[in-house]
Amino acid sequence: MEWEFNGVIIEWRGPAPFLFITTPPDVAAEIKDISPHVTYGWGCIPATATIGDTEITTALFPKNGGYLVPVKVAAQRAENIGIGDTARVRLFIDLKLP
Repeated sequence: MEWEFNGVIIEWRGPAPFLFITTPPDVAAEIKDISPHVTYGWGCIPATATIGDTEITTALFPKNGGYLVPVKVAAQRAENIGIGDTARVRLFIDLKLP
């Protein structure tokens, strides 16, 4: 399955600061519907995200009823983006049902 959307880059502080883009509610609802088929535990979902022109392999994290798309440092540098910037995201989840 594939989605495309714009999102604002946010910071979530844990042991180290990480940057994310939150999926829109409609995308989150569709991901939640398929999550039992694709999660590998703790609700994390493997995905490929293209941020701008930079493709990254990552995992979505569930948070507050939605999902966070990690913005890896490689994408931050390649796209010259940071906290508060808006970025275009193309998100792909490989849905292989039996």
